[in-house]
Amino acid sequence: MARITNHESRITPLKIAPRLRAIMQQEYPRFSDAEYARRHKALAAVMEKAGVDHLLVITDHRSGNAPQWVTGWPGTVQAYVVFKPGKKMWMAVEWVNHFPLARKMCPHMEVVWGEHRGLQKLIEELKRRGARRVGVMGPLVVEKYRQLEAHFQMTGLDADYIRLRQIKSEEDLDWLRIGATMSDAGLAALLAGTKPGLTERELGAIVESAYVRHGGTTMIHYIGVASMAKPHIYVPPQHHSPRKVRKGDMVFCELSAYWWDYAGQVLRTFTVGADATPLYRDLHATAEAAFDAVTRVVRHGATMQEILDATGVIERNGFTICDDLMHGFGGGYFQPIIGCKSRMAGPLPDMTLEENMTVVVQPNVVTRDLTAGVQVGELIRVTRTGFERLHKAKRGLFRVG
Repeated sequence: MARITNHESRITPLKIAPRLRAIMQQEYPRFSDAEYARRHKALAAVMEKAGVDHLLVITDHRSGNAPQWVTGWPGTVQAYVVFKPGKKMWMAVEWVNHFPLARKMCPHMEVVWGEHRGLQKLIEELKRRGARRVGVMGPLVVEKYRQLEAHFQMTGLDADYIRLRQIKSEEDLDWLRIGATMSDAGLAALLAGTKPGLTERELGAIVESAYVRHGGTTMIHYIGVASMAKPHIYVPPQHHSPRKVRKGDMVFCELSAYWWDYAGQVLRTFTVGADATPLYRDLHATAEAAFDAVTRVVRHGATMQEILDATGVIERNGFTICDDLMHGFGGGYFQPIIGCKSRMAGPLPDMTLEENMTVVVQPNVVTRDLTAGVQVGELIRVTRTGFERLHKAKRGLFRVG
């Protein structure tokens, strides 16, 4: 069982490759012109296949990340983007105080303030362009969709957008590496700062302190604290409680820090002021064995059955899982979503792994009576012959304090 000493866990500056640091040092980071051209070419192919003459790309009520992928603007509250190959893009944004930054970050396109009637301005712009058949990527409430349907033939293209996000480019992967570094920094801070007397809420603040100063933002930090002698939770909760850390506790976490739209995901378990009990040692050893077994079969062309079969160590050791054991990640929560034989995640997806997919392998091994559990795992990249770790965080069952 690895011990984290005060010296080892002291928070240090981010260790990151020079090319990634150069991305972080831009005022408002953008991908290269070649990368945006690649994405726009892919959108054009989707449009041609679907038989649409214009594409509407949406963030609405803070939901939907397609505008950021297409334009570089993160969408904030509301963004309606009109895309057509070979034509200048148009975007209406809310609110008025967001408009100056959107225009600054997107000088390559026409950006207008939505004036709290963004949908009407969108309809007017589509009519001005002579749109007839419009494809949609992103969320729209039913009322707004019906207003558009009154003027245009609408086609939903969300499945195509998901497919475009599943296979990562080299630039996508670099931004994910930054997100993974931010997430690792949050974990290092958590290991360094956890001590008896702090609440789960304070642990969350410690995590955020590690990456916000570097330009990162929070996607999630699920943190659970339980007595190893008398556990009361088996998966980290999504909201922090005021429960205080005590000597003899176990802490498990699932941390994702964003670099813009690109987050890592790292999951670890550690104890506070005491060695792990036999139960937690067994749970953690099983989770690590499951992670190793699954990643041994990960490669381009791996089948879903191969992955499911690799999880068998969990049942052989008398345990099961709560959380999904594998899921696609990086721009969304994608297939393949896989559980284990004792806790399936629905039918196995009809697909194989492909090179440059990024997935999280995260065995949340729990007791069958759902009284105790651990978290292990991280985001990886699928390669032609195996996988690449995107995180640098050490693996193991740590002890702090």
